[in-house]
Amino acid sequence: MEDPCPKSIWIETPIKEGKTICYTAKSGKNMTEEPNKNEATLPEKLLIDEPMNFPFHAAYVVYAELFDNITDAETKADLNRNIEALKENRIDPETFYRNIAHHRKTGPDQHHERFSLQTQRKRDWRKKAQRQDRIKRHKK
Repeated sequence: MEDPCPKSIWIETPIKEGKTICYTAKSGKNMTEEPNKNEATLPEKLLIDEPMNFPFHAAYVVYAELFDNITDAETKADLNRNIEALKENRIDPETFYRNIAHHRKTGPDQHHERFSLQTQRKRDWRKKAQRQDRIKRHKK
C-alpha cells in the first residue's frame, strides 16, 4: 500500500470507526528520519552539585540560575567550562565569579531597590501586640 500522505505522521483511531487520520509534522520531516547532524546542539547543564562543599554549592547555584536564563550556546559552554574548572580545583571560587561576572550583569530595566526596615522599642512592640490581641479576643 502506498503512503497517501508522504512525510507525515499516521495516527490511527479505534477500529470501530474505521478511520485513519494523517497529520503532517510541522517541520515537514518524517519522524523516523535521522535528525540533521549539522544542527548545533545546546550544551546541557552539568549536574555536579556538592551540597557538602559550601563554596562550590554556592557557585553551582549561581551557575544553574545563569544557565537556565541564558539561551546562547557559546555562553552556556563557557559556563560549563568554568564550573568544571572549579570542580576540579583548577580555579578558585574568586576566579570563577570573576570569569562569569559579565554574564551576571543586570540590564538597564533591572535595578536594585533600597530596603528599609522600621524599628521600634521592645516596650512599644509589646503594647501594640497586646492591643491587637485584646481587639482580636473581643471581636469573637
